[in-house]
Amino acid sequence: MHLPQYATQPTPQEIVALRERYRLERERRVRPEGAGQYRSTEAEFGYFADDPYSGGTAEREPLHDVVDVAIVGGGFGGILAGARLRGQGVAKVRVIEKGGDFGGTWYWNRYPGIHCDIESHVYLPLLDETGYVPEWKYAPGEEIRRHAVRIAEQFGLYEHALFSTAVTSLTWDQKAEQWLVRTDRGDEFRATYVITATGTLSEPKLPGIPGIEDYRGHTFHTSRWDYGYTGGSPEGGMKGLTGQRVGVVGTGATGVQVIPMLAEDAGHLYVFQRTPSAVDVRGQQRMTPHQVGADRPGWAAERRENFLRICSGEYAEQDLVADRWTESAGLLEKLLPSFRRRGEPDFEAAYEVADHATMNTIRARVAAEVTDRATAAALRPWYRYACKRPTFSDKYLPAFNRDNVTLVDTADTHGIERMTERGVVVGGVEYEVDCLVFATGFSVGLSGITSGKLPVTGRDGIQLLDTLRQRGPRTLHGFTSNGFPNLIRMGSLQNASSVNFTHILDEQAVHAAALVAAAQEKGAVVEPTPEAEDAWVDVCGQGAPDHAWFHAECTPGYYNGEGRGRPNGPTAYPHGAVAFHELLRRWREENMGEALQAKAAASA
Repeated sequence: MHLPQYATQPTPQEIVALRERYRLERERRVRPEGAGQYRSTEAEFGYFADDPYSGGTAEREPLHDVVDVAIVGGGFGGILAGARLRGQGVAKVRVIEKGGDFGGTWYWNRYPGIHCDIESHVYLPLLDETGYVPEWKYAPGEEIRRHAVRIAEQFGLYEHALFSTAVTSLTWDQKAEQWLVRTDRGDEFRATYVITATGTLSEPKLPGIPGIEDYRGHTFHTSRWDYGYTGGSPEGGMKGLTGQRVGVVGTGATGVQVIPMLAEDAGHLYVFQRTPSAVDVRGQQRMTPHQVGADRPGWAAERRENFLRICSGEYAEQDLVADRWTESAGLLEKLLPSFRRRGEPDFEAAYEVADHATMNTIRARVAAEVTDRATAAALRPWYRYACKRPTFSDKYLPAFNRDNVTLVDTADTHGIERMTERGVVVGGVEYEVDCLVFATGFSVGLSGITSGKLPVTGRDGIQLLDTLRQRGPRTLHGFTSNGFPNLIRMGSLQNASSVNFTHILDEQAVHAAALVAAAQEKGAVVEPTPEAEDAWVDVCGQGAPDHAWFHAECTPGYYNGEGRGRPNGPTAYPHGAVAFHELLRRWREENMGEALQAKAAASA
């Protein structure tokens, strides 16, 4: 695989000039309303979130039974929690999922061209356990969705699962020591333990464009792709778009994948761009089992741990994956809290030098692949590499060389001005389109039980959201909180993170399942003491670098609250995922039994 070489080290004068360019480009895109520029797919826009894949919600009687564990969310977090619980011998595990099947984001995202941007042999979990070996280095979305189903089938998660169902409240019954789980289908059942795996990418969002309700053409969101209108499949062949004028709003990770596919099938494609993505080399290729070492036991676990170590700035003798993620690890190590080496002097300056070389290479690639100079200029990203999630494609930039593709840069107007019955207005020019596709992603941030949409009532009637507002996040290891017994949360809050988040989720699932199994054995309640919470909050605050300066200078996006900056508080474990996973393993071996025994005694 050919990878472009980084440019030479910049001079101090070039760094100063680049900072000013980044500042100016940021100001062109910042909007005063921040994240308020988007609207949710609710009320009058609720149809954008309807499920086009399930064939309608089947009628069923409400449930009033009892399960051992209720898992909220059927994406990879929920599936892995269920699989690990079943591996611990937990019998009755119920997954409740809003979609019509397992898969989470991969159930919803079925747009043309969809692939994972992490190598499939480290992204797809439980490959060793299921005996599956992906064919491609970067798996297509349908393969990922089918693997989610494969895991659910192998570990018996369909037996008690509820689909097309949303949990509406969780209430702790202090006397029975159970959770009462209510849903929008009239269910009122009980669970001894609840695990929430609602993720942070679950609710599609729309841009709050004036006049969006006036548009009379066809519209849909990429996470609810309307193949009934376009025809075709995720592989393309959208004959319904023949001769059609199609617009797409959004040029992030989704747009980068879907735009080349639309360009092939639409009569004419208008790409409405506020901020260009940093598009790096993809290098897609078929991989044989021999190439990835699948002929030996434990190959997948070894490969994903190797990927995690390298991307976390840890030492590894060999780079097993060898792609742009692992190559850029040295750059990210100079900035991100979990990658920063202790004692490194002037890490901001070191990052800036490395970033300049990386982004110059990416901008040079645009100039080399896009023939029209004005279009190429608009596609060049002017921000630091870690300001937005990097994207990877070998088809995106060449798509703009097609005669039927027009790039409409909206930066000077801070986005699309308005919509009319016939199309989209930018810079006073109306672009008439027959169909408008929103590749605008998901509402990002704390979701599920910490968003207010799912009320959680703990011991003595305390509300989880109230405790978050009053005291901030307080957990032990990011999983459990005092006052909310037997409630285990999965996610990145006061936990670890990585570009390969399925690995993080699996480690969390192992920990959650171990907590449940140990509590069942000892007849204990899973709940930390206030002192344990205090200690963990202190740990999360120790050694966390101040990166407010970085996010405040970034171009607006979901990483920095659309230009509003990012909280600097202790919201994540500061020493990296590798160290965090080792910490959890030691705690399970040395402290978990004592902690549960102490809680059981206190509950007696």
